[in-house]
Amino acid sequence: MEMPEQIETSRLRLQRLKYEDAPEIFYTYASKPEATKYLSWPTHEAMKETRLFLRYAIASWKSQTDFSYAIRLKNSNRFVGSFGVINDKGKIQFGYVLGPLHWRNGYATEACRAMLDVLKRRPEVFRIGTFVDAENVASAKVLFKCGLEEEAQLVKWFRFVNQGNEPKDCILFKLPL
Repeated sequence: MEMPEQIETSRLRLQRLKYEDAPEIFYTYASKPEATKYLSWPTHEAMKETRLFLRYAIASWKSQTDFSYAIRLKNSNRFVGSFGVINDKGKIQFGYVLGPLHWRNGYATEACRAMLDVLKRRPEVFRIGTFVDAENVASAKVLFKCGLEEEAQLVKWFRFVNQGNEPKDCILFKLPL
């Protein structure tokens, strides 16, 4: 599956991640426990971890299995977060993270809507979905606003490494296609 290297909305620009984004990723969200609480990977303690992630992200884009984007404000080019799309032969899972300074501005909803519009037009895509920790009310609200439906409540379904690695209840979402 091919994806555009850039997607624009009225306020945002989603651009393919590059090595030069490492400091912005690290300082905006990857090193912030409050931002990584609900993510599947551990909070970064050193820039080296962010650079390793970028090595993975760039290689995965080339293999067309995982597409990672920077989320930037169009008017200032300020880095506010990231958006990722995993492609499993047309079954799509996605996620996003914003730096805490950029929460409650509608950026996650705007980025998500733009990405879903792109994904819905891909002929090879047959399913689009994601899951969230049942306690992650803010992300659940974003997903509902973007037209996703709750598909299932999953009891003790995922271990979030930044929450003591204990199994947590999750909500599975899907986009009706």
